[in-house]
Amino acid sequence: MAAEAAGAFRRTAIERSDQRVAWERADQAFFAAGACHILAWVCRDSHSARSIEVAAVRLAGELQVVHAYAVWEGWAFDHSGWNPEPQLLAVNAAFEGRPLERVKITVDLAEFCAEYYHRRPDQYWRDPLPRARNYVSRYLPPWA
Repeated sequence: MAAEAAGAFRRTAIERSDQRVAWERADQAFFAAGACHILAWVCRDSHSARSIEVAAVRLAGELQVVHAYAVWEGWAFDHSGWNPEPQLLAVNAAFEGRPLERVKITVDLAEFCAEYYHRRPDQYWRDPLPRARNYVSRYLPPWA
């Protein structure tokens, strides 16, 4: 699947305020906007034999990240599956209509959630980890 901008799946006002409504979205929408960070960490943990990192992007000059994803040797994994990282960055920048800054994430998931005001897994309507593991398993990694 070709890289798609995460912003194309942004949550509506009701999806932002009601966790059940957000949960009931299709997997791609759920992991594009609202649980991208969960998917990134699950991808990394699912392929622990590889040196997968977590990165995020933010609008240039802003502090808040708008999308997180997993990275391995120039490949990025997010709601669109595995794509070359430059393609993922270009698609998202084009959608936003502004330059993006890549941020290397060096903290664990709990610290990331605290620092960037993202939900921890226990703050979702249901546990997102099994759903994320299932989603990761649908995509053949680039080293396969």
